[in-house]
Parts: sequence; C-alpha cells; structure tokens
Amino acid sequence: MCQDCGCSITRHDHSLSPSHSHARVDDNIATNPQLNDKKTLSVIHKILDKNDIEAQHNRQHFEDKSVTAFNLMSSPGSGKTTLLENLFQYTDLKYAVIEGDLETSRDADRLKAKGIEAFQIQTGAACHLDAFMVHSALHHINLESVDICFVENVGNLVCPASYDVGTHKNVVLLSVPEGDDKIEKYPVMFRRADVVLITKSDLMPHFDFSIEESKAQLKKLNPDIELIEVSIKDPKSMENVAIWFNKHLGGNA
Repeated sequence: MCQDCGCSITRHDHSLSPSHSHARVDDNIATNPQLNDKKTLSVIHKILDKNDIEAQHNRQHFEDKSVTAFNLMSSPGSGKTTLLENLFQYTDLKYAVIEGDLETSRDADRLKAKGIEAFQIQTGAACHLDAFMVHSALHHINLESVDICFVENVGNLVCPASYDVGTHKNVVLLSVPEGDDKIEKYPVMFRRADVVLITKSDLMPHFDFSIEESKAQLKKLNPDIELIEVSIKDPKSMENVAIWFNKHLGGNA
C-alpha cells in the first residue's frame, strides 16, 4: 500500500473535463481488512475530494491563460523526459514542464539545457504528484509564453492514476522493453489514458512485444483509446506525436 495517500486501495474514476465526476469502488479493498472500515474510507474520500477541488482550480488557471495541460504518466525509464527533450524539434508549439521525482532535479536540468522552461518537484517519499503540488509549481512557471504545460508525473504505473492534477488530457507511455503485458496488469492507468505512446519502438525487433496484442488489450479497457508508436530516432513518429498534441489543444476531443 502507498503509505502516503492510500491510493492503492481506491479507484478514483473521472473524466478530465471541467465538469468531471468520479466514482469509487470500495469493495476492491475487501482483501485488506485493516482498511475495510468506514472511518478509513471517509478519510481517503476527503483527501481525494480536496484534491479534486484543487485540480479544478488548476484547470481553470490553465484555461485562463489559454494553456492546455497534459499529464504524462508511465513507469520509470519509459522515456517521458527524452520525449520532451526532443519534441520541440517537431512543433512550433511552446511548452513548459512541471517535473515530478522523489529526489534530484536531473530531469528539469536536462530540459533546461535544451532551452525548455521546467520546474522540478521533489516529492520525497510520495509516489505521485497531486493537485496541490502542481498548484505550487505553477507559481514558478510563466504560462503567458507557452501553449502547453506538461506535467511529467512520478514514474509509477499505479498511484498517479488515482489523482487528478488539473490537466486536460492523460498521456501514458509504455516502452517496448517493459512488455505488452503491462496493460492488463495495470489496467487503472490505461483506463485513464487518452492516448498511449508505445516508446522505444525501434527496439521492437529485439523484444517479444506485440502491437496487435497491445491494441486488443487497450480496446477492452478503453474503447476510445488512441495508440501511437514512437521512437526519437524516427522523425515521422515524432511528427505524429506533435500532431496529436496540436489536435488536442484546448482540451478538444
């Protein structure tokens, strides 16, 4: 269990529209009797409700500045920062990045070295970003000069899916070396996704990874999901990613 938030014992379903709603399925915790009581559930729900209010505040702040926000989620090492380091070469859109990691400012430093505005959140022990962390970071980002704000969440295929941080779309990365079985093993994350980027696709010949199987698994979880194969070594695939972000400016479907 996540010791910081208890997010592994609740399902927090929502759409990312301004009028988003959520529903929780509490019978999932029945196998953990220590947590299967009304008082514990009440505390968890209050935490998530407060987070939702702050998330809506963040979303409104983005919209007031005519900025579209994307939440990037994945396991560690899937290529989130690398994607952002290279994306500027394929789009005229200006973007800033809020980085989340337990320690160090390495990812933000990498982006700054490319001339990309970035602010690092060091969560300490927390396994995800929440709306309050993102709100604090917004005071350090100049939204007046960008079209997009990326929130690069903590590398984790579980906890980040439970917290709305105030973005408009969820982008989930899955790298070829991780294997296509991760979709079924971590379904909550992929249910939340608006698009799944299959990264490091140039390694496909060297791994037992099936794009067709990935598509089939995703369709079961999320019929409206989009899937894009991408490699930073393949300019066309990077152009496809840039096109997707441009298409969804303003939170458009």
